[in-house]
Amino acid sequence: MATSEIVVNKPAGSSAYLRDPDVQLMLRVKEGDDGAFAQLVSKYQDRLIGVFTNMFGDTALAEDLAQELFLRVYRARQGYEPNAKFSTWVYQIASNLASNSRRTKGRKKEIQFQPSLSGSQPLAAGEDAVAEKSALMPARQLDTDELRERVQLAMQTLNERQRMAIILHKFEGMSYADISAAMEMTPTAVKSLLARARETLREALEKYVNNAN
Repeated sequence: MATSEIVVNKPAGSSAYLRDPDVQLMLRVKEGDDGAFAQLVSKYQDRLIGVFTNMFGDTALAEDLAQELFLRVYRARQGYEPNAKFSTWVYQIASNLASNSRRTKGRKKEIQFQPSLSGSQPLAAGEDAVAEKSALMPARQLDTDELRERVQLAMQTLNERQRMAIILHKFEGMSYADISAAMEMTPTAVKSLLARARETLREALEKYVNNAN
C-alpha cells in the first residue's frame, strides 16, 4: 500500500478537525478501540459501496473496493493524524482506489478482512444510490429500474475524474473545498470539472427523454 494513498495534504494545524465526531472515533481506533472502528464501518459502508457502484456499475467490485478501503484505514490507524475531516480522508482513499482499479481492471482479488467488528453488519450493496438522487434527471416520471439504468449510462459518458467529482458533490453532498482535498485539485479546478460533467450529463439525459417522447 502506497503511503500517498492515505495521506491528505496537511493544513495549518490539525486541532480544527478534532470536533469532527468521526475524527474522534478514528482517534479511538488508533488507541485500539475496535468498537469505534465498527461504528465507522457501519456509517460509511453503504455510502462507499454506492460511490464505487456509481463509478464502475459493478456491485461486486464495489463491495470489494469498500472492504479494501476499510482494510487500508485499519492498517493506517497507528499513524493516523486528524489533518482533515475524516470523510475527506476516506474519500481521498476512495478516489485513489478507484483510479488504481481502473488501471488494473480485470484483476480479481479476494480480500480477507477479519478485525474484531463486534456489532457491525456485513457490507451491503448501494444499488439504489443513483435512483435516490434523481435530481440529475429531467422532469419525467420513470420507474426506479429505468431511472437507475439511464443515469448509470449517462454517468459512463463522463471521464473518471468527472464521474468521481459528480458522485462526491451530487450524491455525497461534499463542498468544492472538500472535493478538492479528496481529489487533490484546486477548488477552481473542481468547479470547472463539475461544470463540464453537468453539461455532458444534461446532453445525455435530454437526448434520452427526447427519444422517448
